[in-house]
Amino acid sequence: FIYTTAKQDYAKKLLDVLDPRKKLIRRCLSQSDCVCSQGCYWKDLTCLGRDLAKTVALDHTIQGFPSQAANWIPVPQWCGDPQDEELLRLIPLLGRLGQAVRTRGWGQGCP
Repeated sequence: FIYTTAKQDYAKKLLDVLDPRKKLIRRCLSQSDCVCSQGCYWKDLTCLGRDLAKTVALDHTIQGFPSQAANWIPVPQWCGDPQDEELLRLIPLLGRLGQAVRTRGWGQGCP
Protein backbone atom coordinates (compact mmCIF):
# COMPACT_ATOMS: atom_id res chain seq x y z
CA PHE A 1 0.00 0.00 0.00
CA ILE A 2 0.94 3.60 -0.52
CA TYR A 3 -0.81 5.98 1.83
CA THR A 4 -0.19 9.67 1.31
CA THR A 5 -1.79 12.90 2.42
CA ALA A 6 -1.19 14.17 -1.11
CA LYS A 7 -4.05 14.59 -3.55
CA GLN A 8 -4.95 11.64 -5.76
CA ASP A 9 -3.46 13.04 -8.99
CA TYR A 10 -0.07 13.54 -7.30
CA ALA A 11 -0.26 10.06 -5.76
CA LYS A 12 -0.89 8.57 -9.21
CA LYS A 13 2.21 10.33 -10.58
CA LEU A 14 4.20 8.97 -7.65
CA LEU A 15 2.99 5.44 -8.35
CA ASP A 16 3.97 5.78 -12.00
CA VAL A 17 7.54 6.41 -10.81
CA LEU A 18 7.66 3.84 -8.00
CA ASP A 19 5.87 1.02 -9.79
CA PRO A 20 5.68 1.76 -13.53
CA ARG A 21 4.72 -1.84 -14.38
CA LYS A 22 2.04 -1.87 -11.67
CA LYS A 23 3.36 -5.10 -10.16
CA LEU A 24 4.43 -4.08 -6.62
CA ILE A 25 1.81 -1.75 -5.18
CA ARG A 26 -1.69 -3.12 -4.87
CA ARG A 27 -3.47 -0.09 -3.51
CA CYS A 28 -2.95 3.64 -3.12
CA LEU A 29 -4.70 5.77 -0.54
CA SER A 30 -4.55 9.54 -0.86
CA GLN A 31 -5.85 12.70 0.77
CA SER A 32 -9.48 11.74 0.24
CA ASP A 33 -8.82 8.64 2.40
CA CYS A 34 -7.35 10.71 5.24
CA VAL A 35 -9.04 12.28 8.22
CA CYS A 36 -9.10 16.08 8.18
CA SER A 37 -8.97 17.69 11.59
CA GLN A 38 -8.49 21.43 12.06
CA GLY A 39 -7.20 21.74 8.51
CA CYS A 40 -4.60 18.98 8.88
CA TYR A 41 -4.77 15.63 7.14
CA TRP A 42 -3.71 12.48 8.93
CA LYS A 43 -3.67 8.85 7.96
CA ASP A 44 -6.02 6.45 9.70
CA LEU A 45 -4.54 2.97 9.39
CA THR A 46 -7.83 1.39 10.41
CA CYS A 47 -9.16 2.13 6.91
CA LEU A 48 -6.81 -0.59 5.63
CA GLY A 49 -9.05 -3.20 7.24
CA ARG A 50 -6.06 -5.00 8.78
CA ASP A 51 -5.04 -5.92 12.29
CA LEU A 52 -3.00 -2.94 13.51
CA ALA A 53 -0.87 -5.29 15.62
CA LYS A 54 0.45 -6.60 12.30
CA THR A 55 0.72 -3.29 10.47
CA VAL A 56 3.62 -0.83 10.17
CA ALA A 57 3.80 2.52 8.45
CA LEU A 58 6.98 4.10 7.08
CA ASP A 59 6.89 7.87 7.03
CA HIS A 60 9.11 10.88 7.56
CA THR A 61 6.70 12.44 10.04
CA ILE A 62 4.70 10.97 12.89
CA GLN A 63 2.13 13.73 12.45
CA GLY A 64 0.49 11.63 9.77
CA PHE A 65 -0.37 8.91 12.32
CA PRO A 66 -1.24 10.61 15.61
CA SER A 67 -3.57 7.87 16.83
CA GLN A 68 -1.36 5.01 15.62
CA ALA A 69 2.12 6.20 16.64
CA ALA A 70 3.09 2.67 17.75
CA ASN A 71 2.82 1.53 14.12
CA TRP A 72 5.18 4.19 12.82
CA ILE A 73 8.74 3.55 11.62
CA PRO A 74 10.54 6.83 10.94
CA VAL A 75 12.37 7.29 7.65
CA PRO A 76 14.09 10.41 6.32
CA GLN A 77 12.09 12.49 3.88
CA TRP A 78 12.85 11.59 0.27
CA CYS A 79 13.88 14.58 -1.81
CA GLY A 80 14.27 12.93 -5.21
CA ASP A 81 17.89 11.83 -4.77
CA PRO A 82 18.35 8.75 -7.03
CA GLN A 83 21.25 7.66 -4.78
CA ASP A 84 19.00 7.58 -1.68
CA GLU A 85 19.11 4.09 -0.14
CA GLU A 86 17.33 4.69 3.16
CA LEU A 87 14.57 2.19 2.44
CA LEU A 88 17.16 -0.45 1.56
CA ARG A 89 18.59 -0.03 5.07
CA LEU A 90 15.21 -1.11 6.47
CA ILE A 91 15.24 -4.47 4.69
CA PRO A 92 16.74 -6.36 7.67
CA LEU A 93 14.17 -4.88 10.09
CA LEU A 94 11.25 -5.51 7.74
CA GLY A 95 12.54 -9.04 7.14
CA ARG A 96 12.57 -9.72 10.89
CA LEU A 97 9.05 -8.34 11.21
CA GLY A 98 7.89 -10.53 8.33
CA GLN A 99 9.52 -13.58 9.91
CA ALA A 100 7.79 -12.85 13.22
CA VAL A 101 4.46 -12.71 11.40
CA ARG A 102 5.12 -16.04 9.66
CA THR A 103 6.44 -17.74 12.81
CA ARG A 104 3.46 -16.72 14.90
CA GLY A 105 0.94 -17.40 12.15
CA TRP A 106 -0.10 -13.76 11.99
CA GLY A 107 -1.45 -12.47 8.77
CA GLN A 108 -3.00 -15.72 7.62
CA GLY A 109 -6.01 -14.97 5.52
CA CYS A 110 -4.95 -11.38 4.83
CA PRO A 111 -5.18 -10.23 1.23
